[in-house]
Amino acid sequence: MTLLDKRHLLPNLKDVTLELGCGNRKRVENSVAIDVIDYDCVDIVGDVYEVLKEVSNSSINEVHSHHFFEHVDDVGLLMAELSRILKPNGMLKIVVPHFANPYYYSDYTHKNFFGLYSFSYFSDDSLLKRKVPNYHRASSFVLWEVKLVFKSTPPFYARHFLKKVLQAVFNLNQYMREFYEENCCYLFPCYEIEFLLRRKK
Repeated sequence: MTLLDKRHLLPNLKDVTLELGCGNRKRVENSVAIDVIDYDCVDIVGDVYEVLKEVSNSSINEVHSHHFFEHVDDVGLLMAELSRILKPNGMLKIVVPHFANPYYYSDYTHKNFFGLYSFSYFSDDSLLKRKVPNYHRASSFVLWEVKLVFKSTPPFYARHFLKKVLQAVFNLNQYMREFYEENCCYLFPCYEIEFLLRRKK
């Protein structure tokens, strides 16, 4: 696929915030938006792996993605590329559907599942008690924050209020988050998870 760099940003892309898979609207003001579909708000049109290959090492301040990682072919390769392009202490914010989200299965373009521990496989994790193997992969990130997000889409407003109460309860602390995922996730489906990681210095 040919890249379309609409603002000629790639040759000198540094000290910026990238937004991956933004779709038809940016969620992060002043970000450089990347998507495979040429929406008006997209700055660079192309396959994310091909675009990131054009970005210099340790040149990016922040990377954000909202409901994008579930669509990619290779999460490990994407994390390796993000590790390469982020500056030391650079921020990576990822929002993905929780595996209990019933809407997840309606979208045939979804390829990857995510739970509370998914990005612990790619980072140093001192937050969560349950430890996961790294499969001898060198860790370039530190897991900074994890949050469970409960919500219902309109027109289910009463249900949405109840889910916000559940969100407050299950995000009281890390113990409650882990208790939720082990014991309650199919009773009270979570909508999405927010992860904040930082590139190691």
